[in-house]
Amino acid sequence: MKWTLGIDLWNLFFPRTCRICGRILTPQEEVVCATCLCRLPRTRFHERAGNPVEQHFWGKFPLVRATSFFYYTKGGSARQLLYELKYHGHPEVGVFLGKLLAVELRMSGFFDGVDLLLPIPLHPRRQRERGYNQSERIAAGISAVTGIPVALDGVIRGRYTETQTHKGAYERWQNVQQLFVCPDTSRFAGKHVLLLDDVLTTGATLVSCADTLQDIPGIRLSVLTVAVAAES
Repeated sequence: MKWTLGIDLWNLFFPRTCRICGRILTPQEEVVCATCLCRLPRTRFHERAGNPVEQHFWGKFPLVRATSFFYYTKGGSARQLLYELKYHGHPEVGVFLGKLLAVELRMSGFFDGVDLLLPIPLHPRRQRERGYNQSERIAAGISAVTGIPVALDGVIRGRYTETQTHKGAYERWQNVQQLFVCPDTSRFAGKHVLLLDDVLTTGATLVSCADTLQDIPGIRLSVLTVAVAAES
């Protein structure tokens, strides 16, 4: 009783608000209000074989399947959510997005046969600055729904790179060449590995990670990002 009263008082003075519109959330809502949740711009690429995200990676590495769930546009709601996650110290947004993706993608069979979730790693310096890896938070949400384990530290970032945010396509590709190291390739042998990242722009970081893994015997690679930028 006291515990419930304490929560009620906390919510009275520090109400939970929607990370998109700022409206106070109901007890049933989490992170985003129902209205904003419905309005998030879904791509529905997972319903189409040979979708634009899969085409984006054709010829770059052997791919089982790929999709991005939302459109990422300037001033858009998906962009706003991901900014809250990456730059405003709200790791719970990542877990929420991971659960949302898992629930909506699971019915399509997108996760069928996937053995491991591999979030794209941050350099330790950047992770210390941010306090967490946003892709790991997304992976945690997906794992909570699907039961697929997360391969933490399966791949490590071998060097520190400048942020990709304001770089052009060529600069992005140059920035991530030979960027990753896999300390123990045996854990991925014969596995179907789903690479996870927040936003697909040029795909340079994902391709660099895939290059590190693709020669492991029997490995199969798929890609999932929360959103895809309009310019990709």
